[in-house]
Parts: sequence; structure tokens; C-alpha cells
Amino acid sequence: MSKYLKYTKSFYFLGLVFFAAWMIFIDSNNVVNQVKLSSKLGQLEDQKEFYLERREKIKAEREELMSNPELLEKFAREKYLMKKNSEDLYVIVKK
Repeated sequence: MSKYLKYTKSFYFLGLVFFAAWMIFIDSNNVVNQVKLSSKLGQLEDQKEFYLERREKIKAEREELMSNPELLEKFAREKYLMKKNSEDLYVIVKK
């Protein structure tokens, strides 16, 4: 037991313990912050993957819309309520 007490009173041991405590709990780049940042990075990478897939889907839909005039007309009528001059437009809103 006295062997361990001899090392705990050493300046180097106390400095090492202080340094470890500083790096684990007090420093701005401590272990807790690193774990939080790592989980946040994982979430952001998942979101990036989702948005890249969504972007590809939207590109394909846009390409299909621009290549088919009938589909473009249908989209304009439904989304932007556009109509021809000789038509009447009725909008039914469900409550």
C-alpha cells in the first residue's frame, strides 16, 4: 500500500491526473463534446444522403415534366391553378 502512496504523491503523477481531468472534463474539446459532435456528424451525414436521393428524384421528375407537354400542362393546372381563356375554374376545398 505504501508503494502506491509513494507514486500518488509524485509531482508527475499529480500532473498526469490533472492533465487527464482537464482534457476529459474541462477543455473545450473534451470527451463529452467529442461524443456529441460525433453523433451530430452521423445525423448530418444521414440527412445529406436523404437530400441527395431526394435531389435525384426531383431531377428525374423535372426531366419527365419538361419532356412531356401534356404532363406539364396537367402539372400547371393542378399546382398553379392555371386555365385556358375559354375555361372556368372551380376550386373545391375539403374541410
